[in-house]
Amino acid sequence: MLQAIGLTSARRRDLPPAVDDLTFEARSGRVTALLGTPGAGKTAALRLMLELDPGRGVTYFRGRPLHRIGHPPREVGVLLGDVPGHPARSARGQLRMLCAAAGAPLSRADEMLDLVGLSGLGDQRIGGLSVGMDRRLGLAAALLGDPHTLLLDDPADGLSSRESGWLYGLMRAHAAQGGTVLWTTSDPKEAIRSADRVVTIDAGRLVADQEVADFARTRLRPRVAVQSPHAARLAAVVGREARDARRSVEVVAEEGARLSVYGSNCAEIGDVAFRHGIPVHRLADELGDAGPPAPPAPAPASAAALSELPPPITVRPPRGPLRPMRYEVRRMLGVRTTTLIMAVVLLASAAASVLLARIGGAPRPHLLAGWPALLPLPPAALGAGLLGALSYGDEFRYPALAASRGTVPRRLGLLVAKLLVTGAAATALSLLVVVCDMQVLRLFYGDQVSAVPGNAILLAASWVGLAVGCAWAGLLAAGTFRVAGAGVAAVLAVPVLVVPLLQKVFAGPAAHALTGLPARLRGLAWLDIPPGPDRWLVAAGRILAQPVGLALLVSLIALICAYAGTALRNRARW
Repeated sequence: MLQAIGLTSARRRDLPPAVDDLTFEARSGRVTALLGTPGAGKTAALRLMLELDPGRGVTYFRGRPLHRIGHPPREVGVLLGDVPGHPARSARGQLRMLCAAAGAPLSRADEMLDLVGLSGLGDQRIGGLSVGMDRRLGLAAALLGDPHTLLLDDPADGLSSRESGWLYGLMRAHAAQGGTVLWTTSDPKEAIRSADRVVTIDAGRLVADQEVADFARTRLRPRVAVQSPHAARLAAVVGREARDARRSVEVVAEEGARLSVYGSNCAEIGDVAFRHGIPVHRLADELGDAGPPAPPAPAPASAAALSELPPPITVRPPRGPLRPMRYEVRRMLGVRTTTLIMAVVLLASAAASVLLARIGGAPRPHLLAGWPALLPLPPAALGAGLLGALSYGDEFRYPALAASRGTVPRRLGLLVAKLLVTGAAATALSLLVVVCDMQVLRLFYGDQVSAVPGNAILLAASWVGLAVGCAWAGLLAAGTFRVAGAGVAAVLAVPVLVVPLLQKVFAGPAAHALTGLPARLRGLAWLDIPPGPDRWLVAAGRILAQPVGLALLVSLIALICAYAGTALRNRARW
């Protein structure tokens, strides 16, 4: 059962609150409709229940507020607006990624596709789905965790009558299994057709809380719907004859040359139109909305009432995925962007290698990496940085973890998973570039040009470290500033801004600052360092002595501090 108590949204400027002291309940095994005109506060009420907006009040889901529930997707399924997935991702890929976030088995995605009638459209992209298919996919995402409660914000908006009937049947089936369903609508007829109980609100306040039979009796009244090219003349004639006969008949002009006549019937209206020679194109009996009753006047505030205000609603960040590694792998490989970036990098690097070999004079490492002197970074490093930037940037544009709870949170587990996955992708990309360039050079110029240098291990470590460092720099910058462009800018800033700055600080090449570092470390150590680790330490010092390597290390340290600072600041705010 869902219990909403004293929901009141925060005031903004001098405007009244969108929701004002709203209290009602939605029982298990029943479908409850939250009815109100556009702007009545229905969506704002749902957001308060989900702790998305600040305010006051409390909402209990089977006796517990949302922040006390260990795994919210297994208790509450939410559909607010459209599916917030990447438009290039497939419907099945989106659900499988959300399965990893909710801790559900991957088979649950196919089960939900079958349930909502999308089993044949699992491979279709989200951006190509119609409004009805999009709603079905949103319902499938809401049902992934097998929740007890469903919160649906105007789910029938834009649907055909057939699709709306299917939706109401799905809500009925969920309630029949003991679940709780709360959905919003602005159409009283839809509420009568699909709900067991109707909660009416107006201007954010509770107007009525009724069983559907009582609601139909008090809210709707019979009327005659008339459409005529001479609607104004017909309205005047009907009103005049009703006054002459002293009958209570109300004529309301609608859009499109239509009339709604209350207190009469089709036979009487047809006779009047026939006597006066007025053509009628449509004449039907309907149930019309009598409008919501006036909300009760607010009780005067008192000291006792002020002391019993409902608790404040604290906006909390969404929880991270329960299986972050699986989620991150499916997020990266679920769209063609990753493959496209790698393909472009391989082609650009191969073309640069062939051009450098033809011109001549390029060092062997730059030749194998496809790194012309005109570029601040090689194509592989730029591609790795772009992959890292998209790890957070795409999610801030298309939230994936929880549609109803804003953008992706800065969770440590999710960050570690992103670092590992992007690092692995950058390593694979850098090695593929070298292998591809060697094969292309061998094809065009023979084995002599494509020969492996003598210090291949040291060069490979430097090359992989450069790619991984650029990927992490892009990831951290995009996560800090919440935009993919910031990640790309951070990667480009390393050779363009940070390297010249460090060279000025050290008044010379950065290698001078690390000269003799391994020897000094051996002297400070309590125990003698074996020769093997000593050689690795020297190699690491040589890598860091390179201007780009030292600048990348400094940039990563600065970005880690900035990321941690924004995360701690947001956590203190929450």
